[in-house]
Amino acid sequence: MQATPANASGLRVDEKLERMKLFGLSSPALLLVLVILVIPVGWLFYVSFLGGNGQFSLENYQRMVERSSYMRIFRTTFEVSLVTTGLCILIGYPLAYFLSQIPPRIANLCMITVLLPFWTSLLVRTYAWLVLLQKQGLINEWAMALGLWDEPIKMVHNMTGTLIGMVHIMLPFLILPVYGSMKAVDRDYVKAAANLGASPRRAFWDVFFPLTMPGLFAGTLMVFILCLGFFVTPAVLGGGKVIMVSMKIVSNIELFVSWGAASALGVVLLALTFAILWVASRFLKLDQIAGGGH
Repeated sequence: MQATPANASGLRVDEKLERMKLFGLSSPALLLVLVILVIPVGWLFYVSFLGGNGQFSLENYQRMVERSSYMRIFRTTFEVSLVTTGLCILIGYPLAYFLSQIPPRIANLCMITVLLPFWTSLLVRTYAWLVLLQKQGLINEWAMALGLWDEPIKMVHNMTGTLIGMVHIMLPFLILPVYGSMKAVDRDYVKAAANLGASPRRAFWDVFFPLTMPGLFAGTLMVFILCLGFFVTPAVLGGGKVIMVSMKIVSNIELFVSWGAASALGVVLLALTFAILWVASRFLKLDQIAGGGH
């Protein structure tokens, strides 16, 4: 039966009222997003186009194109991010696989060691690595006592120390989504592959590994995006010799009091991050990234 005009009009009115109620309920959250996200980002874009005389200008972006130092900074940022992400994959995936194969009670106890760094300040962990890796640090002393090398090795204020500290801090961000993805895999699939004659190695690579790819992809993207804007660890362990974009932003504000130049760097880094997320969304939905690939 078709609805009468009066009933159809009443339904449209009810629909409008329901939309207004939903908008009223969500308005506090929308206001919060506007205050803490939209307005600051808008201000960032606005300031990035202000020149030294306070007038509209492209000099901040022109400077990034003309000076090779900015290209080196962006190259260093992406190199550190890529290497850190790769090391996290090499260490985190086997560890997550080990945790997914042992009994749940033991796995839960081991998972505490993965989550333990979250309970300690990032600054404390970074300075702890500085104490361990310096020339008079514990690692050099123990290695020389064991005869592994004769003279102290420089492991801080360079790329080596920066990578060690960043891998330690970023590793849980890869292990957690990969572990969640592995626990969601039905073990009957691997058993079925074995029953069909597949060796354990082939069952892993042909069945188990492809099913964990969403979690691995989500963890990889999360680690890489976080590394792009990292500041504390490269600033402390790099000793000013490993300069990333975040460090250049800070120096533009603290040393040169150039909010326009700093904002332009922030806008470019934000644009690159959105571009990476857009490319990633072609392969995996962003809600799957937040949910560990499920």
